[in-house]
Amino acid sequence: MAAPPPKIFDRALVHRRLDRAWARARPGDGSDFMLARAAEELGDRLALVKRRFALAGDFCSPGPHAAAALAGGGQVDCIVRLAPTSASLGDGGFLGAVGDLERLPMADGRLDLAVSLLALQTVNDLPGALIQIRRALKPDGLLIAALVGGDTLTELRQSLTIAESEILGGASPRVAPFVDVRALGSLMQRAGLALPVVDLDRATVRYADVFALTRDLRAAGVANALEARSLRPLRRDVLMRAAAVYAERFSDPDGRLRATFDVLWLSGWAPHESQPKPLQPGAARARLADALKSGR
Repeated sequence: MAAPPPKIFDRALVHRRLDRAWARARPGDGSDFMLARAAEELGDRLALVKRRFALAGDFCSPGPHAAAALAGGGQVDCIVRLAPTSASLGDGGFLGAVGDLERLPMADGRLDLAVSLLALQTVNDLPGALIQIRRALKPDGLLIAALVGGDTLTELRQSLTIAESEILGGASPRVAPFVDVRALGSLMQRAGLALPVVDLDRATVRYADVFALTRDLRAAGVANALEARSLRPLRRDVLMRAAAVYAERFSDPDGRLRATFDVLWLSGWAPHESQPKPLQPGAARARLADALKSGR
């Protein structure tokens, strides 16, 4: 029997913070800027797929942005939204329910299209979640998803580590580990997705100070939810030292601070016999040496 995946994130805390963020959100406050950016990119990417989808599922995007992008694109007949919490489900005019990416309440082979925006980065079993999504797709069904990864918040991570090491003699985990492009491509193949594609969209956001950055993170409900996090509040002297390190190392000439946000985009298809397949070794009809000679 396979061992359960390690518990990296406190999923209950992730959901409580998301509910709190939605309860405090105000229209136009900008706290959803990354989600809005991802939804716009989703619409652009889907427009390149010349196909109509009868049934699409939005899996646990923390807001109605993805479902709204699908509706606005005009390529989807029916949208089902699975929200991570009751507060984030809201009333966006879509068929919806509350569910969990780690235990998807979706029958196999139902969907023509599955999307997920900025949700997969906090699951404890990412391979398992991708497998469940692939099973929910019909043969030749499409998955498009975006998750936070790469070097996201590298500046904040480095500043906090330096400050805690200097003052406390060691650092506790405060910024989540993120998957990179190469690892995500391997996970997609492991999940059985065909024709996988992974790419990175980097945004550099500038802030007046580190406190403005942390306010944005709290407003979006994405503060530290690591299972191994320290339960003690961050000491004021550590926070002030981290702010100083951040300003020293990651400021622009005008004094504003840079914050990196990397969004990894993945797309893949549920396998189908009509899809192109790689040639088997030895199946080529022309020799590479001959092709090189002909080009001289």
